[in-house]
Amino acid sequence: FKFSKFFKNFVQNKIMIITLVGYMGTGKSHISNILSSKLNFKLFDLDQEISNKFELSIAEIFKNHGEIFFRKAEKETLNEILSSEEHLILSVGGGTPVYYDNMERINDKSISIYLRTGVSTLTERLKKNKHKRPLIAKIADEDLPEFIAKHLFERNPFYSKAHYIVDTDQKTTEEVAEEIIQIALRHQ
Repeated sequence: FKFSKFFKNFVQNKIMIITLVGYMGTGKSHISNILSSKLNFKLFDLDQEISNKFELSIAEIFKNHGEIFFRKAEKETLNEILSSEEHLILSVGGGTPVYYDNMERINDKSISIYLRTGVSTLTERLKKNKHKRPLIAKIADEDLPEFIAKHLFERNPFYSKAHYIVDTDQKTTEEVAEEIIQIALRHQ
């Protein structure tokens, strides 16, 4: 059943932004699509918005302009989206919370949810799509768990600043989305 009418009445005039953070492969994009559909909230994928703005893929932005340019564009685009006057679901890139004051801004302007996923689950998911992920495309399958574990160790202090942590291991995307909806209802 659609929660959108209930949700719009529930939050009344208060703008609700739900931001999903976490490492690549946690299901941020898929779960944000489910949430957007169930809640009838507008959907923003930060990387897609940046890509649209520059009419380049993220990989092309990195290649042509460098990471510093990308991170500045990411911060600017994040701030634009978080200034929205409408209900929305925002999915951010795995590195977004690590740079500038992005995580503080996300927490200040939205309900932040860290989709926590274990190394073995991430490894299995990411092995299948390595070619679509420039950061891991050239990493051998046997080295992938160590690479992911190192990255999670570095990024966890930022991800853990989220208002809520939802473990995704052993759950379907529908179950995770439902858990997030319940969190958002309690958050009000």
